[in-house]
Amino acid sequence: MIYQHTPVMLKEVLEYLNPKPGQCFIDCTLGGAGYTIEIAKKVGGGGKVLAIDLDEMAIKNAKLQITNYKLQNIILINDNFKNLSKIVEDLTPTLSLRRRGGDGHVEFHGIVLDLGLSSAQLQDRNRGFSFQLDAPLNMAFGQTAGETTERIVNNRRAEELERIFKEYGEERFAKRIARKIVEYRKLKSIKTTGQMVEIIKSALPKKYLYGKIHPATRVFQALRIATNKELENLEQVLPQAMDLLAPKGRIAVVSYHSLEDRIVKRFFKRESKDCICPPSYPACRCHHKARLKILTPRVVRASEEEVLNNPRARSAKLRAAERM
Repeated sequence: MIYQHTPVMLKEVLEYLNPKPGQCFIDCTLGGAGYTIEIAKKVGGGGKVLAIDLDEMAIKNAKLQITNYKLQNIILINDNFKNLSKIVEDLTPTLSLRRRGGDGHVEFHGIVLDLGLSSAQLQDRNRGFSFQLDAPLNMAFGQTAGETTERIVNNRRAEELERIFKEYGEERFAKRIARKIVEYRKLKSIKTTGQMVEIIKSALPKKYLYGKIHPATRVFQALRIATNKELENLEQVLPQAMDLLAPKGRIAVVSYHSLEDRIVKRFFKRESKDCICPPSYPACRCHHKARLKILTPRVVRASEEEVLNNPRARSAKLRAAERM
């Protein structure tokens, strides 16, 4: 299939990262390669962009784009961004990257993460990211070593499914939907997105079937997050990214729901403080030193014009910070 994806808030992300010739950047979420290509153009032949994605489809598409643009300063890695430090460590011997004085660590001038799904992933009929298509119940970004979406739905107890829908999807009818799933799978296995949509609809009061968002939206989000361990991976990558930033290096994160945004906001806030002891402590015991300066006191959202041209940008939230 043709890989199609419009990068969200590209202009704003580039403004915060401010790439310059000769600099080195990391795109932790390659996707449609929108950020990677534009950053690579700005850093030029003397710079480098390390682009990571767990989805092989994204890597294949990026290779074609790199050839079309005749760019030779992009390194593509098919891996999970939670392994960021290891990825950089493994590449270091073959890369001419600036090193931080003393400890020898490689450092980058900027790092970006776009935590959303690409349009291509939503349209992939071999996977079940979208409730608009009847596809296999597979919401993995890549080859998953963990529990598959199908296995989660068909094997988890009702209480566990309820927790997933509540915690990751903020679904108000989590208990009813979980019970319906358990009832349904007693008769036959749940293998497709079409089956899931019908089960969800059957569990909801009729007046909630015709709201502003599709009734399956929150459950599908929750299952995707659970399948890919998205929140855990985000919590793991943020400190790694900060450690790889050069002084004055910047990190920009685009998230699409409150759970991700909350993790980013709290991390930036914690790392921008000199002390993170509980307020009840009479004196500082943690000896924590601020390492980030927040560049976005308030979350940045897409412009009205961008939302009109790309409705998926409506829920996007951008936060950025600078290494001190």
